[in-house]
Amino acid sequence: MSLLKGLIDVTSFLTIIPIRRTTDERTLINTANHMYFFPLLGTLIGFLAGSFAWFLLIFLPKLIVGVLTTGFILIFTGFNHTDGLLDFGDGLMVQGTPKEKIRVMKDSQVGTGGFILALIVILTSILCISYIPKNLIIQGLVASEISAKLSMVILARIGKSACQGLNTYFIDAMHKHLWGVKISLALGISTIIIVFLLGVIGLIILVSGIVTCFVLAGICNRHFNGITGDVFGATNEISRMISLLTVLLVVK
Repeated sequence: MSLLKGLIDVTSFLTIIPIRRTTDERTLINTANHMYFFPLLGTLIGFLAGSFAWFLLIFLPKLIVGVLTTGFILIFTGFNHTDGLLDFGDGLMVQGTPKEKIRVMKDSQVGTGGFILALIVILTSILCISYIPKNLIIQGLVASEISAKLSMVILARIGKSACQGLNTYFIDAMHKHLWGVKISLALGISTIIIVFLLGVIGLIILVSGIVTCFVLAGICNRHFNGITGDVFGATNEISRMISLLTVLLVVK
C-alpha cells in the first residue's frame, strides 16, 4: 500500500489527474520519498502525448501537431514546470547577490529573462516534435519525458538547497535514508523502458538529459548558491528540450 500511495502522490504532483484533493506537508514528504517513480510518470505523459501526436498527424500538418502536442504536455502537467522555467529565467538575468536573484524568482511578475527563455524552450520543443518521424513519435516523446523526469531526480541528489521551500523536501529525500536505492530505482526504471523502446539510441537520449541536469546544477550553484523549486521545473523543461533535440540528431 505504501508503494501505491507513493505512486498516487507522485501522479498527483506531476499531472492534473484528480486523484488527490489536497497536498499537505505529509503528502509532499511522501512524494519526495517516492521520487524514483518520476520516470514512470514520464512514461505515461510521453505515451499519452505521443499517441495524441500520432493521431493528429493523420489529419494535420506537422507544425500544427507540434504546437498542439506541446500544449497537451504543458496542460497535462499543470503548467507547474513552465512557471518554474519563467522564474528561473528571471533569476538568471538579475545582476546581484544570490539572495537578490532568489527574491526575483519568487516574485509573481514575469520579466524579460523568463519570457525569452521560456519562448526559446517552448518553440524549440514545438519544432523538434514537428520533425520527429511519425513512426517514432511515441517512442521519442516517451524517451524525452523519461529523460526530463530522471533529470529532476538526479538534480535532487547532486544539488543543495538554496532556500527553504518545496525543493527542500526532494533534496532532503535524496540525501538521507536509502538515497542510493532510490537513485538506482529511478535509473533502472528509466533504462529498462528507454532501451526497450529505442535500444542504444535511447541511452544516448537519457544521457543527454543527465548531462543537462549537471550543467544546470553548476549554473545554479553559481547564481543561487543551490537549488530552488523553480530550478526543478526549469530542469524538467530544458532537459525535455535537449532530449528532443537529441532524438532528432540520433534518428535522422
